Amino acid sequence: MMKFTMYMETKIQKNVLGENLETCSKNPLTGWFRDGCCNTDENDVGVHTVCVKVSKEFLEWCKQAGNDLITPHPEFGFPGLKDGDNWCVCASWYDKAVKAGIGCPIYLKKTHENTLKLIPIEILKKFAIDLS
Repeated sequence: MMKFTMYMETKIQKNVLGENLETCSKNPLTGWFRDGCCNTDENDVGVHTVCVKVSKEFLEWCKQAGNDLITPHPEFGFPGLKDGDNWCVCASWYDKAVKAGIGCPIYLKKTHENTLKLIPIEILKKFAIDLS
């Protein structure tokens, strides 16, 4: 009997700075592949590539806008998020939050380069908490 498992490419993916993508969160375990990173592939239609440090305000805005990140869904391996958690969010949702004035802090070194297809680097840098 064959066992099917989701595998991502073995090559290291890049962040928005063109460097190797860093881990976003192991607790809670995040990522399209639930590997702790905002890695992506062609099957990730939501583009779960922005590593954010969620705020209570951001979480409440997402829930009101139809993207409930607070309520746990263990059947999908989703613990529910709380203020201060790191999480790989959809680039389109992050873009909407920024436009609504609710953008929360992000980690550029942990945000996948595909994010740049939806959000300019200048916008991302305004919310970055890992620039020195």
